[in-house]
Amino acid sequence: MIKHAIIGIIGSFAAVIVVSMFAAMPAYAVDNIESSDAPDLTAVKAKIEAKNYTGALADLRDIAEDTQQADVYNLLGFTLRKTGDYKTALTYYTKALEMKPDHKAAHEYLGELYVETGDMDKARQQLASLAQLCPTGCEELEDLQKAIDTKVTK
Repeated sequence: MIKHAIIGIIGSFAAVIVVSMFAAMPAYAVDNIESSDAPDLTAVKAKIEAKNYTGALADLRDIAEDTQQADVYNLLGFTLRKTGDYKTALTYYTKALEMKPDHKAAHEYLGELYVETGDMDKARQQLASLAQLCPTGCEELEDLQKAIDTKVTK
């Protein structure tokens, strides 16, 4: 009887330790990511501005191994699109928007991907999403509108 009580106590204690260990680990579930948890993307953005897409892509892939975050996925999509890998770019834009449906840059860049691949209906759908997110206007809305207008006039 005492043996069973001790085993029960030890089992309960072990369960508390296991639960505590998992509670202390960072959560990587998509719906737990917050913008305030975004990694420092300054170096990546500098590489993108310098059009060093290969370097930015390498950095972003390293960051993405440890961090599931909409901004990271959006920039992965952007750099992949700039290197011509539209299919994989689409995957990352989709991930970014699944994590953060109101991510304006992801809507803009996804729309630009559609413009570049000639799917103007889908580009306009992204424009409509941005119009809802930015009722008084925003840079992302203006940039996507310019991309659509430029493609239509060519």
